[in-house]
Amino acid sequence: MRKIKPGQVLVFSTLLSLAIALAILSTQWLVGDLGLGDFRGIILLATGVGFLYIYAIALYRLLMARFPLLPGEVRQDSRQEFIYHVHVLFYLLLFYPVIRSGIPPAPFMRLFYQALGARLGNNTYSQGIIHDPLFVSIGHDSVVGQGALLIPHVIEGDRLAHYPIRIGDHVTIGANAAVLSDVEIGDHAIVATGAVVKKGSRIGAHEVWGGVPARCIKRLQ
Repeated sequence: MRKIKPGQVLVFSTLLSLAIALAILSTQWLVGDLGLGDFRGIILLATGVGFLYIYAIALYRLLMARFPLLPGEVRQDSRQEFIYHVHVLFYLLLFYPVIRSGIPPAPFMRLFYQALGARLGNNTYSQGIIHDPLFVSIGHDSVVGQGALLIPHVIEGDRLAHYPIRIGDHVTIGANAAVLSDVEIGDHAIVATGAVVKKGSRIGAHEVWGGVPARCIKRLQ
């Protein structure tokens, strides 16, 4: 794990402060003058938090559009490392608390992951955790089961990298399965409950994979 440096903290703090300021102004403009009775404090807080996430996600996506986090190895002291650590600060302090809470329903999380850059087809939902959504694409009519993990990043000692995860249509990722970086999964495939799909695996269409590490255990008709 590489150390996050003061300059990266400063960039994140500046963007977060801007998001907070915009959230306060928007909350005051929208509901500040309304007579909200005994629930005024709760409504103001909830509205402010909602605006904070809207502005934080917007600023994060603008940052990623201007300074893209690219697939591949991230060299030490490079521009990509700087961008990566700002990205990590957004996730650790703002986005992961929502993702890991398990409280929001699947339709909300679908929109949340899409807002963070995941490409999700029609009628595709995740009850698991999608790390680094910018590097994840899933086709239509697919499901990621409860507690499953999609992990496009590689953190091994000082090594740091991102490799996309690509999942096809009508795919089922079982509960508590883990899909690691640079994995491709074909249409109508199934990853069994608790399976660990190692880095670089290629799962063909209609294949069922299970085990640790996962391997093809049968092919569907």
